[in-house]
Amino acid sequence: MAGGVKKPVNIFKLKNLGEPKNVFNWRLWFAVISFSLLGAARGVDEGLISGAFNSKDFQNYINYESYSLIEQTNIKANVSAMVQIGSVGGALFAFLVCDRIGRIWATRQLCLLWILGIAIFMGNGGSLGAVYAGRFIAGLGVGQTPVVGPIYIAEIAPASVRGLCTCIFTGFVYLGIVLAYFTNYGAQVNIGDTTHARWLVPTSLHIMFAGVTFILTFFQYESPRFLVKKGKNEKALENMARIRHLPADDPYVVREVNAIRDAYEEELEATMGSNWFGIVKEIFLVPSNAYRLYLSVMVQFLSQWSGAGSITLYAPDFFELLGVTGQNESLLISGVFGIVKLIAAICCALFLVDVIGRKRALLIGITCQAISMVYVAGFLTAVPELGSQDSYHLPGPELKASRGAIAMIYLSGFGWALGWNSMQYLLTSELFPLRIRALATSIAMTLHFANQYGNSRAVPNMLLAVSDGGISAQGTFWCFAAITVVGGLWVWFFVPETGGRDLESMNRLFELPWHQIGRYGNADAERMDAAINEKEGFAEGHAEHADRASEMREKKGDAGV
Repeated sequence: MAGGVKKPVNIFKLKNLGEPKNVFNWRLWFAVISFSLLGAARGVDEGLISGAFNSKDFQNYINYESYSLIEQTNIKANVSAMVQIGSVGGALFAFLVCDRIGRIWATRQLCLLWILGIAIFMGNGGSLGAVYAGRFIAGLGVGQTPVVGPIYIAEIAPASVRGLCTCIFTGFVYLGIVLAYFTNYGAQVNIGDTTHARWLVPTSLHIMFAGVTFILTFFQYESPRFLVKKGKNEKALENMARIRHLPADDPYVVREVNAIRDAYEEELEATMGSNWFGIVKEIFLVPSNAYRLYLSVMVQFLSQWSGAGSITLYAPDFFELLGVTGQNESLLISGVFGIVKLIAAICCALFLVDVIGRKRALLIGITCQAISMVYVAGFLTAVPELGSQDSYHLPGPELKASRGAIAMIYLSGFGWALGWNSMQYLLTSELFPLRIRALATSIAMTLHFANQYGNSRAVPNMLLAVSDGGISAQGTFWCFAAITVVGGLWVWFFVPETGGRDLESMNRLFELPWHQIGRYGNADAERMDAAINEKEGFAEGHAEHADRASEMREKKGDAGV
């Protein structure tokens, strides 16, 4: 590397060195916004599909009324969940493309898959098979977005704002949801439900987001960490300097790239093999890596089965279940629900995740969710007719309680955006070492979509009466409440605080026995960092003292003493 930048650097001290103002420049935010647009993939789909499917024109187009009640329930669940099935394969595929062709080209190819799938769905010709195929192919692209987007963002973001930058990705999930909800509402009100445009126009949001993201990739720089992994150190230094808006020989840029190189070289020295199978063994057989994978897996499982994701997907149906009458009203209330979640995501990104820390924000969000789920479950238990009688009209007292349940759904959305949904991307993208980051994130996101598919596919059947093979509406919410409470306890005991720590120093969090990491890992890591910094400071002070002594001897020699 040019300029003699190979001098070893203490990577644990890097986060304590002040970050120059130039680091927070327009190139950084432009890159973050460009890759955060990928978050809209999932948000647009979750917000659109239920409203589009409920369109009378769409249902007539696929001859929905010709099926029995149970068949209709299964068709709706399959159409809604088909993107998740494709996303399982897409998330696994993301590991290969991320590590082979880089973060930029991985983004371009997923955008093309996304557009192709949506085009097949829109031109289905009334064939249910084409509807399934189009949504599956779109899922192959959508499934790569939570791998490629957060990885790139985490790899270019300075440590002090990494939480903010990654949560912008989450914010675009909710921006996509809001736009999808209100596009559905606007199409229903202004276009009517007698033409294909009722569901084609909202669905075109997919193509708009995918097309804009594809174009923006041509204005971005490849991740310096990926370039280091590929041995392109000069290019890594050049790209880091551009992203940081500093000269290539600036000490901050040199230190940062050196830290990445040193950390990666340490990973290579401890590797269990140079091929992909060696990386797999490194994930599962190195205890600290296995624990990190365990955290990522449990985050995906507990977050998806807490129920908030399925509420987003089937929002119009849930609001109708709680007493909201009329399709227009249901779509409008769903749109407001999306705004609540977007505001929560913004609050999390700007004021909480990098201020109070990941773990506190997560626990606050889970608490909001738990309170909401218990209230809704109790309300539906007190008024079981809402889940079993289509024409049931709420009397006065129950109507007020119904409004309270709707408010609790909003609170649940706020908690979900503040907690689980932000952290399932943030923690997964920042926990793992560079060598195994892409594969480990792909595994976690594969389980993310597998659980999301299972949940979205199961919920319509869970809501059915016990006599029809379901567990009833109240049983569904009691199940969500129980999982949410268990999730809160698990976070308290097992998840460490990762905020404010650069990616190359994350290993320090996992030095303790596994059962102590969640409660004491961060404090232990800070003690180790302080000890290393003190030792480094002592060595630097000793060297400085020696340099001054040498200068004094030289001066005495020059003076003829």
